[in-house]
Amino acid sequence: MPYTPPPELAAMSLAELAEAHAERRLPPLDQWSPERTGDSHMRIAADGTWFHEGSPIRRPAMVRAFSGLLRREADGGHWLVTPFEKLSIEVEDAAFIGTDVQVRHDGEGGRPVLAFRLNTDDVVLAGPEHPLRVAGTADVPAFYLTVRHGTEARLNRSTYGQLIDHALAASGDGALAVESMGARFPLVPAA
Repeated sequence: MPYTPPPELAAMSLAELAEAHAERRLPPLDQWSPERTGDSHMRIAADGTWFHEGSPIRRPAMVRAFSGLLRREADGGHWLVTPFEKLSIEVEDAAFIGTDVQVRHDGEGGRPVLAFRLNTDDVVLAGPEHPLRVAGTADVPAFYLTVRHGTEARLNRSTYGQLIDHALAASGDGALAVESMGARFPLVPAA
């Protein structure tokens, strides 16, 4: 069955974004503890390209399927997990890339909601369960969004530019920060 990507974030309402976030049925990786381990011979490059045995995986549907099996352990190692085995996968930076962000407002007092599109076409709503963090330095910051099962998405340059523009426009107190779903996230790396 061919994979049909969802519509552009800008064309989606908050209800449609929330539905896209909730509708992806993912396996219960947190309930699986396979004893058999191995190496997947896969790598996710810093630019988000997936490789198997040195060759890029060119089918977006395959990348999307594998990404649903991805988990990061407390030691930082990434694994593809099934009920029967877990296979290590090399991740150069983050498992996902944030490729777009849109700001919507919910019905509860117009609170902002930041909706991110990932390179796997997942939609993630930033908030207490999916926090944003900033690493790097003030000169070279790196913005990350928690995705699921310990994995993160690094925001690409245009997406974090959109985020900074939103923070500057929404800032009433001069602080460079954003809010989403009741949580506040500073956009300046810790010193």
